[in-house]
Amino acid sequence: MSSLAEDFPGLQAILGNRRFEALCKAYLVARPSRSFTLRNLGRDLEPWLRRNPQWAGSKQPIALDMIRLEWADIEAFDGAAEEPLRPADVAKSANENLRLRLQPYVQLLKLHYPVDALVLEIKKFNDDTEFLSNAFRERRKRKRVSAVAKLKPKTIFLTVHRSDYSVYFRRLQPAEYHLLHAMQKGKTLGEAITDTFSKRSKTLQADLAQVTAWFQNWSTLGWFCALPKNPKQNPKTP
Repeated sequence: MSSLAEDFPGLQAILGNRRFEALCKAYLVARPSRSFTLRNLGRDLEPWLRRNPQWAGSKQPIALDMIRLEWADIEAFDGAAEEPLRPADVAKSANENLRLRLQPYVQLLKLHYPVDALVLEIKKFNDDTEFLSNAFRERRKRKRVSAVAKLKPKTIFLTVHRSDYSVYFRRLQPAEYHLLHAMQKGKTLGEAITDTFSKRSKTLQADLAQVTAWFQNWSTLGWFCALPKNPKQNPKTP
């Protein structure tokens, strides 16, 4: 129970302590730990809640988004990291048939609620109010969480990644997300660009300039790694 509360503080804030505790008990009965480490305890929480929506009630949609974000946070924190491609290597080999692989720890999310803002509110709250009484802390937390949770649904695209042993959220433009997602699925650079952008000549040059800027940023962050040396081994497509 403590492990789930530590891994999913955003979900706990959305549901409230009592409902969160009830959900955790039901989940642990249905999905008891099968791993040597509690790190994997919440792996099945999202699909389980999709099949058992009664545990989140009317907050089911935002709860699912929060679970996806908080699990991505875990994956980004300790996911595998391979030797990154240098920006010069990416630029040198760039052509329409190029295939690039994203680092295993880079997580791409399409969300229906701005739950990243809610997570940041919770972290800020915890940092700012350590000296307050528990009762006062809970009242202030409920007020802040309620304000963010009442936001209207809004599709956002997000990457969760790490740098220098810290995890970061970065919102993406829709086209930026779709381009990364296409490459993550194993498409060539040319295929990914074709799938992402329209073929209208009026915007082609602007689109290519934007793609170039994105690639410079992504490669500087070390998001790309080489394809497997074994040609029979396909890129991972989480």
